[in-house]
Amino acid sequence: MLSFLPGLVRGVLSIFMYFINTILIPIQVIPVALLKLIVPINAWRKLCNRIINGIVTNWVYLNNLNLRLMHKVRWDVSGIEDLKSNEWYLVVANHQSWVDILVLQNIFHRKIPFLKFFMKKQIIWVPIIGLTCWALDFPIMRRYSDAHLQKHPHLRGKDIETTRKACEKFKTTPVSIMNFLEGTRFTSEKHREQQSPYTNLLKPSAGGIAFVLYAMGEQLNRILDVTIVYPQGAKSFWAFIFGKVSEIKIRVQSFPIDKEIIGDYSQDIEFRKLFQTWLNTFWAEKDKRITALLD
Repeated sequence: MLSFLPGLVRGVLSIFMYFINTILIPIQVIPVALLKLIVPINAWRKLCNRIINGIVTNWVYLNNLNLRLMHKVRWDVSGIEDLKSNEWYLVVANHQSWVDILVLQNIFHRKIPFLKFFMKKQIIWVPIIGLTCWALDFPIMRRYSDAHLQKHPHLRGKDIETTRKACEKFKTTPVSIMNFLEGTRFTSEKHREQQSPYTNLLKPSAGGIAFVLYAMGEQLNRILDVTIVYPQGAKSFWAFIFGKVSEIKIRVQSFPIDKEIIGDYSQDIEFRKLFQTWLNTFWAEKDKRITALLD
């Protein structure tokens, strides 16, 4: 750790390291992605996937090295002892800051498969980013609004079918699907606007996680519930970079996926009620856990 350097110097060096590491990702991934795209042979694409996974694993390693060198943070982590890199996980967490991404990368590195997010279909057309996401096998989903489905009823169920097809590749390749249930970062203002019944959390979005479970539930081994707490209060990414975060507490709970929480959330009204009850109970317990960690 370069703790002898002033905080400002460490912050500038840290930003530089993150920047260099991040721009190296598309530079390394895109040539392999193009080879993967133009040669539609399964064995070849599996080889390309192994190369790409190696690249992103090194990217996470370098980010974690940056954390250790530049940031004087006390890590209080439990619940990651029995995880396996060859299993399929759905990872859910509370969300307070972009620092959460670095936290998740740090605690799960080489313990579970590389974290992947469901991406909106539009992202695939963004130059460089779209091809990189495709090469990393980020599942692409397309969700239709209720208003759109009322005008085009023949599209009902197409979003699930599209996601299932996108996830076909995960039948043989272990994956960790990441979902921030609140859908946005927690702030006091958002908490007041929502009139959230929870002390430390925004209301969870049931549709997203139900959608993932319905599309991939049979492939997933377990749910990992990650509770992230910043005892001194959540800080912005920039505040973190410049040493304003000295302690982070993380609790990971692992549990099997009950078949009762897998169903058609958009069409089955009874299942929707059951799922919302389950999720609200789950979220209330998480809220109590955060309060206990803060105390």
